[in-house]
Amino acid sequence: MKIVVIGGSGNIGSKLVRRLGERGHDVIAASPKSGVDAVTGEGLDDVMPGTQVVVDVANSPSFDAAPALAFFENAGRNLLAAEARAGVQHHVALSVVGTDRLTASGYFRAKTAQEELIEAATVPFTILRATQFFEFVGAIAESFAVDGGVRAPSASIQPMAAEDVAAALADVALAEPANRTLEVAGPEAFAIDGLIRRFLVERADPRKVITDDGAEYFGVKLKARSLMPGADARLAPTHFDDWLRAIAPRAHAHAG
Repeated sequence: MKIVVIGGSGNIGSKLVRRLGERGHDVIAASPKSGVDAVTGEGLDDVMPGTQVVVDVANSPSFDAAPALAFFENAGRNLLAAEARAGVQHHVALSVVGTDRLTASGYFRAKTAQEELIEAATVPFTILRATQFFEFVGAIAESFAVDGGVRAPSASIQPMAAEDVAAALADVALAEPANRTLEVAGPEAFAIDGLIRRFLVERADPRKVITDDGAEYFGVKLKARSLMPGADARLAPTHFDDWLRAIAPRAHAHAG
């Protein structure tokens, strides 16, 4: 099967390309680096002929409202139109658990617009919403940093390993279109403040984490379950402690 991965050179995309290739498929890692730019439409009609499945894991380079909306709307329209012309049978898109509950953020309004374009198009689809990646916990911690410490809310979060996101996407890409939104999450839930404490201790970071339920998550004040998946979400296998142990030697080497 020929599968095109839009954003195929990125963190999730490269892992997905490897996994699909290992399963015997003809996989093209499409990105501006390879001459395929969904935002401008460049190269899409060249790469689509013979493609059965397109997986879109490209992300906006900006989290600001206007550029993020322009990115997802332009890329979505160009990509879906090219797929329709080529007779692509399945469009798969990676999104974020809680997107519809986080629309106070311009970025998540842009993700909502992307999802709506997919749902309104003629190409059969599956949207896979994933929870936050373990690899993003450091950036989450820094987003809450203030006055030499970290002020973070106690809202729940159920993060997962990026490798497990790629595994779930591979399974979705090789299945029949669901024509709806599915969810995938890590195997265990945490309070955000507690998760950050564990991460900072592992990194030998002495900053104190203060619980502050008024602290905003990238511009959004969270409710207790704003970031949590539904009861029917697929649960990934990798636990946070196992992931921490795997990265600890590199983290401590970097810290030293």
